[in-house]
Amino acid sequence: MPEIRTGRQKYYNIFAYFYDLFVKIHSGRRGEETRKFLVDSTQIDNTNQARILDICCGTGSAALAFAERFPAALVIGYDFSRGMLRKAKQKAQKVLLVQGDASRLSFVDDSFDVVCCSHALYELKGRARTEALQEMKRVVKPDGKVMIMEHEVPRKPLVKILFHLRMLMMGSTDSREFLRQDLAPYKKLFPNVTLLHTPSGKSKLLICSIT
Repeated sequence: MPEIRTGRQKYYNIFAYFYDLFVKIHSGRRGEETRKFLVDSTQIDNTNQARILDICCGTGSAALAFAERFPAALVIGYDFSRGMLRKAKQKAQKVLLVQGDASRLSFVDDSFDVVCCSHALYELKGRARTEALQEMKRVVKPDGKVMIMEHEVPRKPLVKILFHLRMLMMGSTDSREFLRQDLAPYKKLFPNVTLLHTPSGKSKLLICSIT
């Protein structure tokens, strides 16, 4: 793994100890509402033995929401951080956890009914992000869905400043440009892209399909 990715891996291994608290402070009740919106938007049959992959799953909150909503499904949480997966294992026992790089998924073609990446794709840089999207397209079934949830750029001035300060910490120009592109990076790969907004207006959901 490249040195910069190894450095970020170490960062997230440490961040894992504080991640859930950080999300709780940042999102409050909206976190649960946002996950519900994500899961409900899959529109798959609750009795269907679907295969669901949550890429960059972090501590497993979204993966667990999928597993609880679709108990007959096989839900896999995938992350490059051993620390994040260790925390996920403590609360997401219904989820199969796999360590790996999002730009090199360790699954065969057409494996999943749903591939999800929630509030994480923007943290990947340039080529790694493009490769991750290509991998999602490769492993999703022809009639499946790739679901990308990302932050909306805040409108309130103070919150907007804080948001961009966070972007600077993640990698200034690259992250900001990605967030401003809207549908462009997705339409390059997927024939059909639908944009939805969460009830709170804090996040956007892109549903991408091949057919």
